[in-house]
Amino acid sequence: MTDKSKMMCADKPNCISTLETRADFSAAPFTLNNPDTEIESIAQIAEQLKGAKIAVIKENYARIESTSTVFRFVDDLELRIEGNNLIVRSESRTGHSDFGVNKKRVEQLRAMLLEQNIISQ
Repeated sequence: MTDKSKMMCADKPNCISTLETRADFSAAPFTLNNPDTEIESIAQIAEQLKGAKIAVIKENYARIESTSTVFRFVDDLELRIEGNNLIVRSESRTGHSDFGVNKKRVEQLRAMLLEQNIISQ
């Protein structure tokens, strides 16, 4: 699977990214409190999201696959550390609309990372 963490979203309403400028596709930035934070620790927190499992971890990058309960659709949550920024991108592999699921997932991750004091508001 290709690393899409730094790619902009396509025009389908099933993707959200901290790098996007278009309102329907953008998420607020994630700023790390400690630049020495390792991607593994962030991925382990992300794996606590419903239906999530770590698929790939390599230098400063992680991809978490989230499988929906009913239809077993897979979404990719990609995380990349660049300096003190955490790039977050979540996209459905199939279908047109995700009914806001990816945005909800990104905001759940934000809440979890804030709670662990890994990112700041």
